[in-house]
Amino acid sequence: MRRRFFTLDVFTTQRFAGNPLAVVLDSDALDPAVMQAVAREFNLPETVFVFPASDAKHRARLRIFTPARELPFAGHPTVGTAVLLARLD
Repeated sequence: MRRRFFTLDVFTTQRFAGNPLAVVLDSDALDPAVMQAVAREFNLPETVFVFPASDAKHRARLRIFTPARELPFAGHPTVGTAVLLARLD
C-alpha cells in the first residue's frame, strides 16, 4: 500500500513545535480498519485521510483518526490539512 503523506507542525513556524499532524492523500481505497492502523503507526495526536469531495463545490472530504478512534471533527487537523491542500494546489 503506497500513499503520499505529509507530517506537519500546525500553528507554528518552527519545526517540531506546534501541533503535530499526519495527512494521508488519495485515501479512497482504504477501509476504516486500515486507516486506524495507519493512525496508530504514526502515533500522532491526529492523522487525516483525504478523499475526493462528494460535492463539486468542495476541495476534499476528510476523515480524522487518533491512535485510538475516529473523530467526527477536530480543529487543528482541519486547518492543517486545508493549508497543505492549498499549498499543493
